[in-house]
Amino acid sequence: MKITWYGQSAFRIETGKAKILIDPFIQNPLWDKGWEGPAEGVTHVLLTHGHNDHIGDAVAILRKTGAQLVANFEICMYLVGQGVGGDKINPGNHGGTVDCGGFTTTFVNALHSSSYGNDDGSNTYLGNPAGLVLHFPEDRTLYHMGDTDIFSDMALINELHQPQIGIVPVGDRFTMGGAVAALACRRYFNFETVIPCHYKTFPLLDQTPEKFVAGMEGSGVDVVVPAVGETKEI
Repeated sequence: MKITWYGQSAFRIETGKAKILIDPFIQNPLWDKGWEGPAEGVTHVLLTHGHNDHIGDAVAILRKTGAQLVANFEICMYLVGQGVGGDKINPGNHGGTVDCGGFTTTFVNALHSSSYGNDDGSNTYLGNPAGLVLHFPEDRTLYHMGDTDIFSDMALINELHQPQIGIVPVGDRFTMGGAVAALACRRYFNFETVIPCHYKTFPLLDQTPEKFVAGMEGSGVDVVVPAVGETKEI
């Protein structure tokens, strides 16, 4: 599996025939090379929730590539209204698993909020936030937590899905901070590999993942901290 981080919570996942973008806020303060390169050949766009820094460039990418959109029902319908083809959506919601063709995505809980900030200052409600568990038939299971705090039912997510790779928000203020994120990983999961995200993009967030890295010391888990735009083979 190849994983590339583009800042904030935006990742490209490549395994088998699937080329997936999760939360493609590609044009962010950490990445200045446009979304076209990261979106090349993309087959699926997955969204954890509706905040602008997660939907990001999804509409442009979906319209250009014809990729399948996997998100909750509200987000799917909202983006159809923005010009995404209705035949390209694959909606789901908490507890549900959807077949994405070559892999499945399960929607699980996240403690956060979800709305889209419009240009006129209003906000459009976009359902409840989620984490996404991706099961691949010939690769390891990946859990993108989305934006969340720690919660004890993470233990159930681990029991049901046994993810080996975790993508974990660590930037504090809008999600759990690094120390709490490390506690969540150590207490509730048996990850082989974890990748921190949702830090540094804006001044309000922690600027490094150091608290998370320190909290994971001695856990036996491989903590991978890619540079922006760097591809890691997991």
